[in-house]
Amino acid sequence: MAVHEELPADAGQDAIDQLHSIRESIDNIDAALIHMLAERFKFTQQVGRLKAVHGLPPADPGRELEQIDRLRALAVEAHLDPMFAEKFLNFVIAEVIHHHVQIATGTISTDLS
Repeated sequence: MAVHEELPADAGQDAIDQLHSIRESIDNIDAALIHMLAERFKFTQQVGRLKAVHGLPPADPGRELEQIDRLRALAVEAHLDPMFAEKFLNFVIAEVIHHHVQIATGTISTDLS
């Protein structure tokens, strides 16, 4: 069970309602992010299977650097800290490479449906 913060007794109902509304928007965005990541990983699983069939290495450092540069630029345009975007992408890339290694060695099920 989640622990919720205690709101001050003098917090106005309008402020509380606004807080709940903003948090509902955040929750909706979080749900969308999870669904988008699931879709992204469906495609990276396809890449992993293709690489495994053709004996290609699980990592592609050149592509990874291009993606980091591209996402850092997108982050700047979106007024998001580009370092955060890079850290996030590095985390995703590491997970994708891990999956590709598992696919290549037959230690992962590629059916995520």
